[in-house]
Amino acid sequence: MTDWLAVCRSCGDGVAAALAGLPTRAEREVEVGTGMGGDETTAVDAAAEAAVVRVLEEEVSEGFTLVSEELGERAFGDGGDGLRVVVDPIDGSMNAKRGIPFFSLSIAVASGPLMGDVELGYVYDFGSGEEWVARVDAGAFLDGEPLDGPGPKVDVEILAFEATRTDLVAERAAGMVGFAYRTRIMGSLALSLCHLAAGRVDAVVSLKPARSVDIAAAQLLVRERGLAVDLPEAPPFDAAPLDLAARSRVVAAASPEVAAEVFARLSAG
Repeated sequence: MTDWLAVCRSCGDGVAAALAGLPTRAEREVEVGTGMGGDETTAVDAAAEAAVVRVLEEEVSEGFTLVSEELGERAFGDGGDGLRVVVDPIDGSMNAKRGIPFFSLSIAVASGPLMGDVELGYVYDFGSGEEWVARVDAGAFLDGEPLDGPGPKVDVEILAFEATRTDLVAERAAGMVGFAYRTRIMGSLALSLCHLAAGRVDAVVSLKPARSVDIAAAQLLVRERGLAVDLPEAPPFDAAPLDLAARSRVVAAASPEVAAEVFARLSAG
């Protein structure tokens, strides 16, 4: 059986090497095409994904289906018996291109095609060097230690907006007045969900629809902490497909009630 955590760590090493090979903004932000997800592919995106694919080819002997930001879906070996590996080589590409140290590698390993099938979530923060890991029914971990400290507050002190443009923030922020005391806009949805799991922020909301590659790994940390995460525009959460087609805004918070309130205010904004 594949040691998937070891593979994820090797992927992180590969992406780090790719980043080192493109040290400047001028090198990283060159547009080289369009990914299967529909977004522009820059040099740093392509290099990071190529590094991940090389590791998977070299270290994994069993068949599986890769779902990745730029390549789309690709079968390795016989495609596996439902095994899927969902990858965002760089979640927070804009930060990575501009040299802002808040972006991550996100990898989810699933036994089937749905969000509820995710069994391992791995997120590596290239800025802080923090490693976030979750295993289904076995807990969530930060740098190998269980996440068992205080969780997010029910009375939202810090709300993290993600997938942001200035116009979206302007349209939606007013709806959070009187509900969330402060906001943070950090630029990596995967990392913001990890920070929710650690109790560093109290709620997370994506202002535009997200895909499975953005959340498949980090959502497991949230759920293993007993917290709420929802795709309110494409329920139920467990049935969300692990592909690049399905999209929904994401909300996550201490409880389903708080998450529902976040989305209600977002929709009313």
